[in-house]
Amino acid sequence: MTDRRPGDDGARPTDAIRIVVADDHPVYRDGLRALIDRSSDLELVGEAATGSDAVAVAASLQPDVVLMDLRMPSMSGIEATREILAARPETRVLVLTMSEDDDSLFAAMRAGARGYLPKDSDSDDLVRAIRAVAGGDVIFGESIATRLQAFFALGHARPAADPFPELTDREDEVLELIARGRSNGEIARELGISDKTVRNHVANVFNKLQVADRGQAIIRAREAGLGRESGTA
Repeated sequence: MTDRRPGDDGARPTDAIRIVVADDHPVYRDGLRALIDRSSDLELVGEAATGSDAVAVAASLQPDVVLMDLRMPSMSGIEATREILAARPETRVLVLTMSEDDDSLFAAMRAGARGYLPKDSDSDDLVRAIRAVAGGDVIFGESIATRLQAFFALGHARPAADPFPELTDREDEVLELIARGRSNGEIARELGISDKTVRNHVANVFNKLQVADRGQAIIRAREAGLGRESGTA
């Protein structure tokens, strides 16, 4: 976790766009730092290498824009985005990722991200995207925008709103498996986590959904469309 206070690298305009970079790859952060330093209207104020650090840095520094990777240790970029925006909705999150699959895209949108670009985007495109997102626009990379158009042109339904936005990504996974009738031990094996961790997640799910037991949780989940095994109606 790194804070870069104004004045560290020379004066910037007082209205410069204040940016936090959240990515677990130091080389990629170095590239973003150099790109931001070359633009007089952008200012890098902090960096984070994990999702939980991204939440902490954003809460401390209150940047205008967070450049967010999706896959990071301790907390996913989706979950970090959700927590950052819950604490401060005016912060704009621009996702920079190698994951261009539809699930990641829609998950980022549901979490509140204002933009979604591939990591190999042109430097000029990235700077324009930062400025656009800071100004309140929603922006997607060209390849992603083309896929979105194709997705809806083919008649796909608009993705449903997250039925349980209070749950973390991992808690969503646990609830899905509960709805499929999995035991705690089966959930632990399927997700590759310990039985104790599963019990903690299950307790959190019950608390957040305000249900008393597994049966009530299954009813809530299935009413929301969860628990359908792949290949079943």
